[in-house]
Amino acid sequence: MLTNHFFKTLLCSVFLVSMGCVAFAQDQIEHLWYNQEKTAKVQIYKATDGKFYGKIVWLKEPLRDGKPKVDDKNPNTSLRSQPLMGLVLLRGFVKDGTTGYEDGTIYDPKNGKTYSCKIKFNGNSLDVRGYIGISLIGRTANWTLVD
Repeated sequence: MLTNHFFKTLLCSVFLVSMGCVAFAQDQIEHLWYNQEKTAKVQIYKATDGKFYGKIVWLKEPLRDGKPKVDDKNPNTSLRSQPLMGLVLLRGFVKDGTTGYEDGTIYDPKNGKTYSCKIKFNGNSLDVRGYIGISLIGRTANWTLVD
């Protein structure tokens, strides 16, 4: 009886420890990043679909006329009253090799457009390249890790 209880306890302990390790396993881009202008902080996270997303969690100037800034350039008029805080602007990235992330999109709330995007991890910075069609026609922004 004591042995059976011991093995159940041991098994539960091993399970809990292994679950804890899985829960804390974090990919290299799953952090808080400043955009290039340092006007926003974007939290990049891995969703349950296994892809990476990024949402605005801080704005240097969160208010306009005393009210929270909204996504007023969104082509979908029903989304123009959506606050910028919490807005998901990076969507659907998959890891490509050791430092690359591809097949995602980036939304630019300054003009309401969505672009194809790829990300390259460079330690304390990310090269975030938005483009139309092929990646040669686009722009790269350098995002930095928030300390």
